[in-house]
Amino acid sequence: MLSRIAESLFWVGRYVERAEDTARILDVHIHHLLDAPASSEEPICRSLLSIMGLADAAPDAGINANAVTELLAFDRSNPSSIVSSLIAGRADARGVGEAISSELWEALNVTYNALPRRTDRRMHLAPYPFFRFVRERAAIVAGLTDSTMSRDDAWRFMVLGRSLERVDMLARLLSTQVSGASPGPDWVVLLRSCSAHEAFLRTYRREPDPTSAAEFLVLDRLFPRSIFSALSTAEQCLAGLDPRAGRAGTADEARRVLGQLRTSLEFIHLDDLVTDLPGLLAAVQRGCGAASTSIAARYFRQTSPIEWIPEGGGLGDAARAMTGA
Repeated sequence: MLSRIAESLFWVGRYVERAEDTARILDVHIHHLLDAPASSEEPICRSLLSIMGLADAAPDAGINANAVTELLAFDRSNPSSIVSSLIAGRADARGVGEAISSELWEALNVTYNALPRRTDRRMHLAPYPFFRFVRERAAIVAGLTDSTMSRDDAWRFMVLGRSLERVDMLARLLSTQVSGASPGPDWVVLLRSCSAHEAFLRTYRREPDPTSAAEFLVLDRLFPRSIFSALSTAEQCLAGLDPRAGRAGTADEARRVLGQLRTSLEFIHLDDLVTDLPGLLAAVQRGCGAASTSIAARYFRQTSPIEWIPEGGGLGDAARAMTGA
């Protein structure tokens, strides 16, 4: 597979997952603000910016839910916003039509074409219909990826990007919760931000507490959005991309990093998880960054990034550098 195609597929997976996760987090937290005291609005908004790595973008003066929603959902100048992610994902998919199914391309293209109408409606309606639209379209893309593509290298690169983005976003979300930077959101809100609350209740059959919620989101083997499960999926994709196994260790640096992270989670004692959660989450974020860098060095273009503007104002390679590839 050409490195250009591999890179584009990897980023299609990341961009769609980023849009979906951002929509889910905003939807739950903005709804939570409706029941929170007025004094909680600014801390919750700052925590949302922190989750998205935009804490420095917050003004010293007060911020509100409308401003944060505009920045994280609709601002095309923000390469991590929902709209920017969907535009960039469609732009990458446009160049790799031979590697994905026509149904998958159609789903991404329909989503892109619907964005102007959906974003204009926010001026008359609350943003919640837009968040629901993004979640539904991302679910269609994920379903078509798994049901219409062969389990070949093209599929592996897409799922690899999706899995790494999922791990990184969840680690950011948990880090903000346990750091004390956000006094507003509780563990129920956090579980709902990951669409994990119902699955948690079916597993534990009781309301969440910090220990059980952290255990479920970090260590659960069966919930596909847990950190452990997403790391395992990413590691399996890397193993499929290079199935050659030497007699000692592995030559794939990204697989080594992710394998060490997965092993540290697999055998951690629950008491240590709760005690060391902030440090563990920081290690997960560093590991995801190191793995992404190693994947790029091994599989993607080795030339300097080229800035280009695809149809519709996509972000291209320059945006990838800004989003911490």
